[in-house]
Amino acid sequence: MIRVPTCVLSSFEPPQVRDGHSLDLFVQIGSLTKTLTATVLTALAGRGELGLDDPLESLLPAPEGTGITLRHLAEHTSGLPRLPPGISGRDPYAAFDAQALDTVVRRLDSLVTAPPGTHEEYSNLGYALLGAALVAAARTPYEELLHRHVLDPLEVTDVAADPPPGSRLCRRGLFGRPQRPWTMTGAILPAGGLWATPEATARLVTGLLVDRRLGEPAPAWQQAGPLVWHNGATGSASVFAGAVPQGWIVVHRLSGQSATTDRLALDMLRGFVDTPSSR
Repeated sequence: MIRVPTCVLSSFEPPQVRDGHSLDLFVQIGSLTKTLTATVLTALAGRGELGLDDPLESLLPAPEGTGITLRHLAEHTSGLPRLPPGISGRDPYAAFDAQALDTVVRRLDSLVTAPPGTHEEYSNLGYALLGAALVAAARTPYEELLHRHVLDPLEVTDVAADPPPGSRLCRRGLFGRPQRPWTMTGAILPAGGLWATPEATARLVTGLLVDRRLGEPAPAWQQAGPLVWHNGATGSASVFAGAVPQGWIVVHRLSGQSATTDRLALDMLRGFVDTPSSR
């Protein structure tokens, strides 16, 4: 049986680190990045630098009349497909650079599959566009926006798009060699390209969802009854982060099987919440 390196942090018990995981090495957090991108959006909107209902075409060279707004992108109601065109292979996002994004933007009207605002469809493409729009609105690089509006106010440091190789923790293959992670430093970065230590991820969750130091959770966060959550996955890593009124949990595994990570996190959270405090 293959043991998957796993790290669990929560408000309910001391950290669990198993099978070679680490609390303080950088790991890919995949689409959990979206919650930080959406937090930048709400911060810029709060400062009056843009409006949530600004049309995308006012910031990027998209065709007129698509009807797509920044809010649509943040809430996955833009009518855009899940993935950009041409995403495939072992390193699917490697070629999706700024030029590729610009090409997509200029023919966006041909990619829309439904009128904006009519239904929800999770879209990595949408968040790539949202990140580019934020950069255009603020005339500031994405990582600088992230630090200025999210990481610095929360006093979190160990989050990066491209951490030093020696500080990364990657999944290992059959012969113990680290597997090459997906390249996500290009246009897909705002949708799923960040790395963070598990400890930093936990501080983000407590700052954004528990203490709410930057206001109400940004629109990327998902809601299921009292649970506010988001997950993320790349080819070799997956994470689940969530909070309920009783507490919070972060589970990271060096496996791209996000459904298993989600199930582990939810089962643990139910166990913590349902256990009487007297036990």
